[in-house]
Amino acid sequence: MISAYPLQWPAGWPRTKPYARKEASFSKQEREYAREPGGKDIIHRRDLTIMDGCERALKELGFMGIDRQDIVISTNVRTRLDGLPRSGEPKPGDPGVAVYWETRKHEHRVMAIDRYTEVADNLAAVALTLAAMRAIERHGGAQILDRAFTGFEALPAPGDDWKWRDEFAGLAPGEIDRRYRELAAQHHPDKGGDDATMAAINRARDDALREARA
Repeated sequence: MISAYPLQWPAGWPRTKPYARKEASFSKQEREYAREPGGKDIIHRRDLTIMDGCERALKELGFMGIDRQDIVISTNVRTRLDGLPRSGEPKPGDPGVAVYWETRKHEHRVMAIDRYTEVADNLAAVALTLAAMRAIERHGGAQILDRAFTGFEALPAPGDDWKWRDEFAGLAPGEIDRRYRELAAQHHPDKGGDDATMAAINRARDDALREARA
């Protein structure tokens, strides 16, 4: 089961290093209509909000015939009752977003972006990418589009791996090793645990060490 919070980054997708992320130029235009006949309207630009980004992504998927109930927007921003990121939350350390959806053919797909420093901008980038791919279909490239989207097929949900990854989040290599020993002392099969849990802890430890040493 994919959860909207915390972020469930799809397995196998590369991550952008924090130092390599950059500020985006996405914005939203708002028109202030002229108050007098013959006057000129004024266009204001403002930074995108997270909800702006969500609306753009949902709109593009709607154009593709995807129902709202079949979409999960996963981020490190706590969610509202409807499952979308909540406004007014503190900026998360990891601004990545992963948008999961199910097609009418029951195909599970995902698109994830963490190139930018803001959650809203990464959502907007997902929306722009979806729009560009839809343009392929409009120009007679339905088969090309279908092949392109095979690259966005979602792998099985990561399940308990994500719970164990949280155990190592933000730790230095030495702290990761120490926490690993503590978890192994509780969950190793020789201590009454099971092989599947220990394998998940091992994967989480290895991923955390790779990220900490990158």
